[in-house]
Amino acid sequence: MMKGANVVVPAAEVRVEVSWQAGPGVPDADASALLLAGAKVRSDDDFVFYNQAVHPSGAVRHAGKHQGPTVVDTLSVRLAQVEPQIEKIVLAASADGGTFGQFRDLCIRVLDAATGGEVARFDSTGATTETAFVLGELYRRQGAWKFRAVGQGYDTGLAGLATDFGITVDDAPVDQPFTPPPSRPTPAAQPQQPAPPPTQPYAPPQGQPHPGARFPSPATPSGQAPVNLAKVSLTKESPSVSLTKHGATGGVMRVNLNWTSMAATGRIFGKLRGKNIDLDLCCFFELVNGAIGSVRALDRRFGALYEPPFIHLDQDDRTGASITGENLSINLDYTRFFRRILVFASIYDGASDFRNVHATVTLHPVNSAPIEMTLDGCTDNSRDAVLAVLENVNGELVVRREGVFVRPPAGQPGGGVMEIARLYNWDFGFQAGRGK
Repeated sequence: MMKGANVVVPAAEVRVEVSWQAGPGVPDADASALLLAGAKVRSDDDFVFYNQAVHPSGAVRHAGKHQGPTVVDTLSVRLAQVEPQIEKIVLAASADGGTFGQFRDLCIRVLDAATGGEVARFDSTGATTETAFVLGELYRRQGAWKFRAVGQGYDTGLAGLATDFGITVDDAPVDQPFTPPPSRPTPAAQPQQPAPPPTQPYAPPQGQPHPGARFPSPATPSGQAPVNLAKVSLTKESPSVSLTKHGATGGVMRVNLNWTSMAATGRIFGKLRGKNIDLDLCCFFELVNGAIGSVRALDRRFGALYEPPFIHLDQDDRTGASITGENLSINLDYTRFFRRILVFASIYDGASDFRNVHATVTLHPVNSAPIEMTLDGCTDNSRDAVLAVLENVNGELVVRREGVFVRPPAGQPGGGVMEIARLYNWDFGFQAGRGK
């Protein structure tokens, strides 16, 4: 489509993909949507983006980002569910750590969610110093929906774009990343124990309330807080951040895993060589009284939020194409009972190893910016990967990116999880998994 052109959107539900070519010196970008009644939003709730992923109506949601040679950030729009007061949905993108002049092949596509067929495509070219773009818009016309290619740039980033449409933006500075103390040395290999004992009942430290009691929902302050646009990316150069210093001192934090794979013939979501890829999101935990265990679908251990281990596995996504992916929920109301949590992923089916698999892990703390890290670049036969370690450091809960692929021991093709336990000093053995 040419800039300014429009086309009828016949589908009841569409998938909006903002994509670009990854490469050296290319920043990240984020898709967002603003639901307008007239020229402005009705409230800050009408802004859908990485920190506010679902509109209250459920009609628009941020469906997640898939990494790879072509990066795709996706919005899902149920047009039949959009409230009648909403006349237009602005579809935007914002650069994270650079300008759109550094991007290659930036485009927006509107796809029929039911069939996957392309309804519209607009390639945005000629960008220079812009840090945000309105790429297109979905709008009502005579009882039907249409898409218009816009291509309007902003030099003021997502904050400037959002403010123009009536969003109140919180411009509070973001805390600096946490620098943890030196890691403990890797222990020598220990003989494998025959089988782990049952997880120990948890006894809270003396003088502290028993953690089994449910916490009441926190009170909601009167008035609406400004929208927080902050986002934290953990990299090899900046791998750690303090959740506590970023305000994540309570509530349930969601740890989300989404993934894509790259076949030799091109990009496909959740499939490799014609098969669905099933990645499992898992964790080991250690509590302050020394109790250890796992939350892992293969072990049939899904955890619990309001009793030990205060961690729960929400679902088992068999393809990676789910809007919500796989999620671990961690109840930060019980931070004082955690010693450390190791989050990892395992390939259950659909791929022989992590080569050509690109995963994104996002932590969503309450009242704090999301924390994002990517996992790719595997060059061997690893079927397991350590994503992150959360550790209680003198009362501060610190998250550290790992991004480590773990090969199974020689002669033990399915022994990667045992190797993770050995490398990170989780002193228990394993029984054979029973399948899912």
